[in-house]
Amino acid sequence: MTFEEAYREGIKKLKDAGVQDSDVDARLLLEFVSGKDRTFLLVHGSDMIEDDIYAEYDELIEKRASHIPLQHITKKADFMGLEFETAPNVLIPRFDTEFLVEEAMRYVEDGSRILDMCTGSGCILLSLMKYKNDIVGTAADISDDALALTKRNAEKLGVSPEIIKSSMFENITGEFDYIVSNPPYIPSDDIEGLMSEVRDHDPRLALDGGKDGLEFYRIIANEAGKYLVPEGKVFVEIGYDQGDAVKALFEEAGFIDVEVLKDYAGNERVVKCSKNWKTR
Repeated sequence: MTFEEAYREGIKKLKDAGVQDSDVDARLLLEFVSGKDRTFLLVHGSDMIEDDIYAEYDELIEKRASHIPLQHITKKADFMGLEFETAPNVLIPRFDTEFLVEEAMRYVEDGSRILDMCTGSGCILLSLMKYKNDIVGTAADISDDALALTKRNAEKLGVSPEIIKSSMFENITGEFDYIVSNPPYIPSDDIEGLMSEVRDHDPRLALDGGKDGLEFYRIIANEAGKYLVPEGKVFVEIGYDQGDAVKALFEEAGFIDVEVLKDYAGNERVVKCSKNWKTR
């Protein structure tokens, strides 16, 4: 069998299983097992694939066809042009969250102090630390698995955040120039309706935002001001239909310049706001 034939077979199996982006995932898995890049596969698609590589490829295709996320199969995820290790009990870094990082980077200055609340894999904070100079970063999460993964990713990327186990702000001290967060925001009753890759493989701890999905935004809105310098800023990722509700929470808590930002697909994705230094 040639590389091209193996690839086409992989696409068919994934498509028949109802896997979205079956062509992309089939290609990425073929690249992963063969060690070849996309250019090689395009140019040398008619080359014969070794039997052991094909066997491994077919095994991974079967796993993906059972809706195990690609990132759990390869144990890595690309985010902001960086490679992050993934783990089964930690939220997978996803493309949508890159928009939050890109927006934060427009404001974050070298040497800033940043708190990443609900850090997960650390992808938000570690990306900012990698692309800005001398960032003093703090990663906080309640999950031991998440904190261990953040530590491993930080070591691989050559950055050194402070890593704190904390139920939201419980163990946080000091002041920060920026607080960033991708908190759990799925309403509890909506989780069962999510696609299998998310519902069955992302930890519920990282998904469940309480009855209305706003539980953690309330905490951030009510507590963040205590940990921000005057005119410090907050950036939080939100669900596509949560903009007005989250904006109202921050306004009610006294934040100013509250904006709902839409991503490149036109979906509400981030709420940005500033501490009102005149009143807090």
